[in-house]
Amino acid sequence: MCMGTVNGLCTLVNSSGRRIWLENIPLACARVEALRSHGYTDEARRLAVAIVLGMKHQQRLNCLSYYNRKNMVPQPAHSGFSGSYHQRYQSPSAEGWIGHPLDPIGCIFMTLLEASGLAAKDNTVPISEDECPTCTAGESSDSTSCSHHHTCTASEDLGKEEYYCLALEVALMGLGQQRMMQAGVYAQEKAVKQEGKLIAQLEQFELDDVHVEVFRDQVQMLLESGSGSGLGHGVHPNSTPMHTFAKYLFVRLLRHDANLAFRVGLRAMRLPVVESTDDHDEASVGHSSQQPTPGNPGQVISRYPRWFNFAHVEARQCDLAATMLYAARDEPQRLRTVLECAQRNIYSSRQLFKLAQDAYECAIPKAGTTRHRPLLEAALELGLQVMRLTLNRPGWHRSEMVRWLVKCATELGYEALIDLMKLWYSFFTPSEAAGTVASTIVSPATLVHLGLDFVRQEELASRACVLAVQCVRKDAPNCALGALTLCEKNVRAFDDIYMHIVDEASPSMTWIQLFAVARYLERRTNALRAHKVALLGMKNLHVAYNQDSHPAINDIHWACGLSHSIGKNELTCMIQVVIENIHCATILSDILRRCTLNAPGISAIEGKHRPSLVILTYDKPPLILLLNAVLSAYVNTMHARLAHISPRHYTDFIEFLCKAREAFLLAPDGRHSFAHLIENMKLVYKGKKKLMLLISERFAL
Repeated sequence: MCMGTVNGLCTLVNSSGRRIWLENIPLACARVEALRSHGYTDEARRLAVAIVLGMKHQQRLNCLSYYNRKNMVPQPAHSGFSGSYHQRYQSPSAEGWIGHPLDPIGCIFMTLLEASGLAAKDNTVPISEDECPTCTAGESSDSTSCSHHHTCTASEDLGKEEYYCLALEVALMGLGQQRMMQAGVYAQEKAVKQEGKLIAQLEQFELDDVHVEVFRDQVQMLLESGSGSGLGHGVHPNSTPMHTFAKYLFVRLLRHDANLAFRVGLRAMRLPVVESTDDHDEASVGHSSQQPTPGNPGQVISRYPRWFNFAHVEARQCDLAATMLYAARDEPQRLRTVLECAQRNIYSSRQLFKLAQDAYECAIPKAGTTRHRPLLEAALELGLQVMRLTLNRPGWHRSEMVRWLVKCATELGYEALIDLMKLWYSFFTPSEAAGTVASTIVSPATLVHLGLDFVRQEELASRACVLAVQCVRKDAPNCALGALTLCEKNVRAFDDIYMHIVDEASPSMTWIQLFAVARYLERRTNALRAHKVALLGMKNLHVAYNQDSHPAINDIHWACGLSHSIGKNELTCMIQVVIENIHCATILSDILRRCTLNAPGISAIEGKHRPSLVILTYDKPPLILLLNAVLSAYVNTMHARLAHISPRHYTDFIEFLCKAREAFLLAPDGRHSFAHLIENMKLVYKGKKKLMLLISERFAL
């Protein structure tokens, strides 16, 4: 080739006299658009061809430069195909062609498409292979892209086929350019729209054998290029991902060259902007023993330029992975490779879960078909990774994921469910494992769906009970009730859980949780155990003097009624705890009256022995202790209210004194004690004359 100039601009001229235009691409394409708009169609067409040949020439130089540099620089021992954020990456073009305000690739693409329609009417003559414009400038004549027949007019016009091939190549080069992410939300949206529009135009045309060869050659060049290609070996962390473009290439190439299609998809799966925030090395490709380590996508928001379209990028990455998983469903080795690549490069838990759901939907049986087990296993593996990644994220909505994961494991069968319960601590919290996971696995619907024999059903139930005991030992407050429900038919596991709750877990459990367990035990007709747990719940409960509407009132009355129904000894133990922890006078007085309605232990003794039972009286233990506590609570509450009472509360206070008098009258010397209390009140609070006058009028004291 020889060097030449046109209007001061540097050009290359090949042996056939065909110019290769070397200039800034957006500026050169602006010249083409200017020529088109002013009616110089032929000149615009010839300049577009020269620009494309110049782009191909520069692409080849970049490829050779990268090849030489790669051979000179030592590579790591386990270097993979990307290494996208290490020092071996090259800075991409600062001026991206896709998303540029002038839309250079769209301009030249449409020019060549229009020329392909015009050139069909021209008279053409054959040209030699070394002058083929669809070959890379300077390539040898045995290039695979010259295996078909090309034509060209004597005036350097090309045939319809050649124009379309050039249009195809310039679109692929533009879409595959490694370019920095634009700064600004509108610029990023514009780039996405331009990329989608160009791909939509390419999808309108079918590829014949000639186009497939051109397509394959250009994709190979993109894969082997350096800094100029977004599909190259090294990409900058801030370069625009190639997921949308790679999905188009994958779908187009799959029928013609599956190996090349999967190579493109695996290369484009990476997300360097997230990898660079977590120092994640993609050199571990193919090492299944290494667990994927998620990056921190949240740091992407604080980078410059900010990735406003990061959600769109993650969604396109998931679409590419789903397409590749479905295409590799019948090839186990390739399916495993795609699965590991997706696990290593997809950092969004939400997108991983969506990918798992897509794989599951493709694997479930349709009418007249069987389950696709490899895809089901891939879906389960992706789901387990999501559970592992979100295990310590309390804000993440995991309930739907847990139910789906158990459903997926159920489709795989008995062994998958057993493995899920054996390794539950790696994927589920104790409450999830003892609740949703174990209860769903041993539910009748699951057993019927699996069609297991009796022996395997018992093995599942036994494994679920072991899981329940393990969960209670790790987190009794949140899974005690669920574990007891799960182990109803396993006496040994049930007893272990109960003893753990009573001996070790009760200090860490709230009164709400303990009362819930106690009520469950009572429904199971185990009153003594229910009483013991209710006693622990009462010890963890504290009610102040002014908490007349405490949410535990119903539980307090239920616990006292339970103790009363069992016997006098149990009631005595409960009353002692009530006196220590309950200081509300109205609650204590209600308990006192309920204890005298019938004899203690009446529900635990058969009917013929009930006449021997005696109703408790207020002047004997244990009610005498409770009565003294009631009177003391009323006195303390009166003084507390009078310390900050206002005139609008006088009526309520007098009503409270009426209830206090009723309680005082239950004591042998109650009338005298109440009168002494009123007299003492008049003396201490004599400044509240109106209140004291109202009290004297009401009680005639």
